[in-house]
Amino acid sequence: MTGDALVLLVDDDPGARKVARGNLGLEGFEVLLASSGAEALARLSESDPLAVVSDLRMPDLDGIELMAAVHAARPGLPFVLVTAHATVETAVEAMRRGAVHYLTKPIRFDELALVLRHAVEGERARRDVVLLRGELERAAGFEELVGSSPAMRQVFTMVDQVAPTDATVLLRGETGTGKELVARAIHRRSGRHARPFVAVNCTAVPRELMESEFFGHEKGAFTGAVARRVGRFEQAHGSTLFLDEVGDLDPAVQAKLLRVLQEQEITRVGARDAVRVDVRIVTATNRDLEAAVKEGRFRDDLYYRLNVIPLQLPPLRERPQDLPALLQHFLGSFSERYGRPVPALPPEGLAALQGYAWPGNVRELRNLCERAVLMGWAGVLSMVGAARTEEVAFVDTALPLLEARQRLVERFEREYLTRLLRQQRGRVGEVARAAGIAERNLYEKMKAYGLSRDDYR
Repeated sequence: MTGDALVLLVDDDPGARKVARGNLGLEGFEVLLASSGAEALARLSESDPLAVVSDLRMPDLDGIELMAAVHAARPGLPFVLVTAHATVETAVEAMRRGAVHYLTKPIRFDELALVLRHAVEGERARRDVVLLRGELERAAGFEELVGSSPAMRQVFTMVDQVAPTDATVLLRGETGTGKELVARAIHRRSGRHARPFVAVNCTAVPRELMESEFFGHEKGAFTGAVARRVGRFEQAHGSTLFLDEVGDLDPAVQAKLLRVLQEQEITRVGARDAVRVDVRIVTATNRDLEAAVKEGRFRDDLYYRLNVIPLQLPPLRERPQDLPALLQHFLGSFSERYGRPVPALPPEGLAALQGYAWPGNVRELRNLCERAVLMGWAGVLSMVGAARTEEVAFVDTALPLLEARQRLVERFEREYLTRLLRQQRGRVGEVARAAGIAERNLYEKMKAYGLSRDDYR
């Protein structure tokens, strides 16, 4: 057995818990204790053990009831039952219900350790299979990078050139252009493809938890750290780590990320010793990182480390010739998923779609195709047509000049702030900085235009 193996031990006898933790600790296990079934389920919700050992008879839940609850929350998690009241019937029932082994008291800890080693190795193997299966299922996602336009051919060429190397890649492009799909394609064409691809959306991680998310933590490092946690860098050892929306990294984490890139080692929160990691970094952003560097919001030394290979993804509006192939791909995919025929696009439909601005890019087109398969093209094309009409018919010549100009300004401001709120996911402070106005003024404009930051989080 390699590495620390966390096991959850459940027993209502405090003396038995103490003895078991000591003996299993000598065998190389990290033991998380619970005195009841309810406490065990609480521990399970906040930690990730590789196996559970439980007494059969306890006052709240007995061992078999606890095993059923554990397997409902964590299907397949190895469960070992221990009892001082052994019978053939209870042993058979325990194994039938899903226990991997059944031991009698007094416990022989060498025997329990052997059982747990087999259980832990099996659980690790099962989790690797699940991760790899998920990676294989997602591999088809590269097919969504469809297109033969010059811009997309350049993207495919760049992927083929950089994938076999370990160079750090910075993917640039608007939201919905397929940055994560490109990152996965780089990983699958690299020498690291046998290991699971690890992705982190930096905007989805609370700032106070970023360090733990990336580098892990030791048991007791902070309130709530009831067990050691392996961070994303260790998970991606020997593989590729994709940091999406890297421009949102907290400044403190920026400094630590720079050190990881320089030293190829991380230190868990609360740990003294560093851990060596071999990770290939691919990052993505829709932000202007150069402006963020000038404003002091993003470290210049980290920017140069990440921007070794810049790769710009084109927005969909700049490659309308790719629409037919994309439509064929998405419509076929959703038709197969829902068991429905591919809806025929009306003759005027393609022209309408090619004339649309696609603010949500390929992601928006994908969603539109799903709606078309489920609802037909009529409603979908009417939405696109209404959007196009709104784009071009925003000047009302029936109004006096000053009133028409005022409405145009209001329309522009509302659209401008809506897009910024969407880009910044409702973070008013970031929107105010990007717009160059005070937060107080921004709140006033949002109130006037009926905008709420909660709608964009």
